[in-house]
Amino acid sequence: MEFPITRMRRLRRNEPLRAMVRETRLEPGALILPLFLCSGEGVRRPLDSMPGVFNFSIDEAVKEVEAAASLGIGGVLLFGLPESKDEQATGAWADDGIVQRGLRALRQSGSAKKLVLMADVCLCEYTTHGHCGVVKREGDDYEIENDSTLEILAKTGVSLARAGADVVAPSDMMDGRVAAIRDELDEKGFEQTAILSYAAKFASAFYGPFREAANSAPQFGDRRSYQMDGANLREAMREIDLDLGEGADMILMKPAMPYLDVIRAARERFDVPIGAYQVSGEYSMLQAAFARGWLEPQRAMMETLLSIRRAGAGFIVTYFAQEAAKALA
Repeated sequence: MEFPITRMRRLRRNEPLRAMVRETRLEPGALILPLFLCSGEGVRRPLDSMPGVFNFSIDEAVKEVEAAASLGIGGVLLFGLPESKDEQATGAWADDGIVQRGLRALRQSGSAKKLVLMADVCLCEYTTHGHCGVVKREGDDYEIENDSTLEILAKTGVSLARAGADVVAPSDMMDGRVAAIRDELDEKGFEQTAILSYAAKFASAFYGPFREAANSAPQFGDRRSYQMDGANLREAMREIDLDLGEGADMILMKPAMPYLDVIRAARERFDVPIGAYQVSGEYSMLQAAFARGWLEPQRAMMETLLSIRRAGAGFIVTYFAQEAAKALA
């Protein structure tokens, strides 16, 4: 039937009608809050490039997670800022590492039972050079070694599971890291610890503010030899397929908004839980527009999150998690 019999606007006349026929919905339980843990007490250090985001000491992080749990947020994803760094990323897998201590503190609080505790598995925050793997240098040349990095990543995964992580999330993009972590987790008795693989993590300009938050900028070179080329969709599907074959339970797309087509392609091809990370540059870009009055904050925030959800992400890692959960209440 055509106009005037068919009138698409009939179901847009008021909010109850629009809500009833809405195809894609957001809910607080689908939001994951990233948190950056640092040493000290009573620390709540604001980040210049990410308004509203902080580095938290563990005591302050516990308060933040309790607030997130009260809003119904689905989980938190923890990153660490160690007191010292070295070539072997010792702080990533040490039993007294900053994230390990944070996980134990969160486990002792009641909030841990209300949300999922996820921990990032990577080395860039813990190495003096800021790369995500072991560096081999020959004069002015260098290579990020793949296979020697796997042992460190596996130790890190076990250390985080032992400290209380429900989910470990390798973000390094080394080949074979999911299998190495899964094997080590199973061998050490952590068969129930899930792996969320950053299966399609692209070398992106949108990570800049994160590197301030996590103090993880490479001291030389870049990460293009291990993070994906943004031009390659088919390669992303291969990466996902391989990680699932190695034992990943869930996959994560990063960044989100510039790669909505990757999220959609993955959703159509793989029957596993899929998440997306609305990264620091996406957040900061919007915050800059909000500060200048160029965009209406709540509407723009919710529209971007809805676009990620509509593309196929079942859950979203976002710095807007608390604000969005309040808007959804």
